[in-house]
Amino acid sequence: MSEHLKRLAAPKSWPIERKGSKFVTKSNPGAHPLDKSVPLNILLKDILKLAKTTREVKKILKYNNILIDCVKRSDIRYPVGLMDTLEINELKKYYRIGINKKGKISVTEINNEESSIKPCKIIKKTIVKGKTQLNLYDGRNIIVDKNGYKTGDTLVIKLPSQEIAQHIKLEKGCSVLLTAGKHIGEIGSITDIIGKKAKYTLPMGEVVETWKEHIFVIGKEKPVVKI
Repeated sequence: MSEHLKRLAAPKSWPIERKGSKFVTKSNPGAHPLDKSVPLNILLKDILKLAKTTREVKKILKYNNILIDCVKRSDIRYPVGLMDTLEINELKKYYRIGINKKGKISVTEINNEESSIKPCKIIKKTIVKGKTQLNLYDGRNIIVDKNGYKTGDTLVIKLPSQEIAQHIKLEKGCSVLLTAGKHIGEIGSITDIIGKKAKYTLPMGEVVETWKEHIFVIGKEKPVVKI
């Protein structure tokens, strides 16, 4: 399998120059979809501007502690996606991966305390040996004893233990981030849920309808993390 991708064929969500070198680093297969994540190389080089070349990125990963969700990563092709946290020990800098209103992968600087929690959307539920297994959007699976969780809800988990710190239901009044569609990257408040669709209000008062699958719950009344 090729380790590179033609620059012009790269996902539109990657905030990279389309002209210049012919190829860019291709992500390894991972928990995040290709268009909802970027390789660690692009994150450090093209987004955060911490290096000018891939060779420099490799040195950074070799000699510095770069943590994704509190786990050290050294592969330039490692996919970093929505809501992941990035910690750069030497600089004492912390970031959360998001998506902006242009549909581009973005980063928001956060504090040390917030870097140890992560909102994770429940995309599926299965039964394992009589217990409920929650399948999260980033590939994590968590076994729970009680069955009060629904697809579309969000778990705020502690990193790296995966302990559930908070359960936020997809319901009226909750704060959501739009991850696809015309209003991608915007934050709104749910006003109604009808079948597979939901209505939400934007900060300026506009009411919009979208598919529930495009919604990422980020708080009960306001976001629990900095977006």
